[in-house]
Amino acid sequence: MPVAHHSSSSGAVALHYETFGSPSAPALLLVNGLGGQCTSYHVAWCERFVARGFHVIRFDNRDVGLSSKLTGELESYRLSDMASDAVAVLDAARVDRAHVMGVSMGGMIVQTLAIEHPERVRSMISVMSTTGERDVGQPSEQAKVELFAPPPSDRDGYVAGKIAGLRIWGSPAFADEHRWRAEAEAAFDRCFEPAGQIRQFAAIRRSGSRADALRRLAVPTLVIHGDRDTLIDQSGGRRTAELVPGARFELIEGMGHDHPPQLWDRLTDLVGEHAQTASV
Repeated sequence: MPVAHHSSSSGAVALHYETFGSPSAPALLLVNGLGGQCTSYHVAWCERFVARGFHVIRFDNRDVGLSSKLTGELESYRLSDMASDAVAVLDAARVDRAHVMGVSMGGMIVQTLAIEHPERVRSMISVMSTTGERDVGQPSEQAKVELFAPPPSDRDGYVAGKIAGLRIWGSPAFADEHRWRAEAEAAFDRCFEPAGQIRQFAAIRRSGSRADALRRLAVPTLVIHGDRDTLIDQSGGRRTAELVPGARFELIEGMGHDHPPQLWDRLTDLVGEHAQTASV
């Protein structure tokens, strides 16, 4: 599998990435959330994007999956560094400009990418994310307890933790503990790096608010949020759309802080329509 190399302020980073579809098609870069690996964007979902005419690129953020693991101080990097990682992936894939879609922390990364590297962004899709402001997008008390629970130390603990979290913030109508278990087991077997997720969370906290920069953004923007999201309240998505000039906000009824297969077609259509409009 291809690897993108990047020399950042926190040291050299190697980023595992994968592509789907024709390189001649418009690129869609998919960015993961906290602790998420590129396999969170399932192959079947990537193929739906390909069918909509995209050249799809998914990659592992630093500190997860098959990308570099950093071992320094918890506050050794910020979202700006992770946005620069995304640029390195685009460079390696020989893509000048891409539609960029990020989920949760990935939404924060693509917002930062659009702010700091607008020349690389055709359009932005920020999903179930927020602006870095402390008065919006906060988790429910129940979600907060689970989010800050001690990290697991073994496979069974990891799987149990993933299921416990999705019981709180997953999409209720599409809850499927068999699927959740299978996905958690596959993720653990591919890579287990609990300290990496802690470092990513520190990067989010250290990066602060993007509100002022979002007000100046001149990138076509679609903001998507679920009305059943208890991990990042929909106020975070609404605020993002309020700040970015011309942004469109789309609330998906029944969606929590996940993207079950039953919603892939809806999400794919929204992204495809947005990209087509942004390219006019």
